[in-house]
Amino acid sequence: MKPDSNVRFYYFYAMVDIGLLNYLETFLTENRKLRFEEVLSKRTKHFTVAVEDVYQLHNTSAVIRSCDVFGIQEIHVVEERNVKKIDREIAMGAQKWVDIHRHHRIQDCLKAVKSSGYKVIATTPHEGNVELDDFDINEKACFFFGNEAEGLSDLILKEADEYLRIPMVGFTESLNISVSAAIILQYVTSKLRKSDLDWQLTENEKIEKKLDWIKKTIKSYDKIVENYRSR
Repeated sequence: MKPDSNVRFYYFYAMVDIGLLNYLETFLTENRKLRFEEVLSKRTKHFTVAVEDVYQLHNTSAVIRSCDVFGIQEIHVVEERNVKKIDREIAMGAQKWVDIHRHHRIQDCLKAVKSSGYKVIATTPHEGNVELDDFDINEKACFFFGNEAEGLSDLILKEADEYLRIPMVGFTESLNISVSAAIILQYVTSKLRKSDLDWQLTENEKIEKKLDWIKKTIKSYDKIVENYRSR
C-alpha cells in the first residue's frame, strides 16, 4: 500500500463492517478463503482490456476467461451494434470474478479508460510501431481488440497511443481475437509480475472484491446478512 493512501485506507476500513466480513467468511471453506487470498494477491488493474463490437459471443466470453486466468480484474465490452449476453459455458464462470464494464458507444469506453489513466493500445496485425516483445509495461495500458470482420474502428486507430502487433511468420495474417488476447495478456502479465512496479490491487480494492466474491459465492446471502444485522 502506498504511503499517501493511508488516510483513504483507514477511512474506507472504518466504513466497512469488518464484523460482517468476518462473519461471512465463516460460511466459506478454509480452501475457499485461501483461494480468495491467493487470487487477490495476483490481481491487477495496471492493465485492462476492451473488446469492440465482437460478433461471435464466444469470442468475448473467451476473452473474459483469459482476463480471469491471467489476473486482469477489469474488462470493457463495447456493444454499439452487437448486444448479447455473456456465454456462460465459454466463460466458465469467469464473469463472476472479473469486473465487466459495458458501453453502448466506443466514445464512452475511450473516455472511461483515459480518465482512469490508461494508454490506449490498438492491437492490429496490419500496422504497428511496437511488437509484443518490445512492449513497455511501465505505464497503465488498455488493450483494444476489434471485431472479427473489420478489426478496430477508425476512431480507436485514430485515438490510439500505440499500435501493438504479435509477430507472425506464417501465411495467415491474423489470429482469432480470443487467441490474440490470450497471447498478449500472458506475456504482459508475466513481465509485470517479475517487475518492481506497484501493480497489485490496493488493500481497499482487495477488501471490496472479497466482499463481492463472497456475495456471489454464498447461497442465501441476503438472508444471512439480514440475520447478522438483527443480532
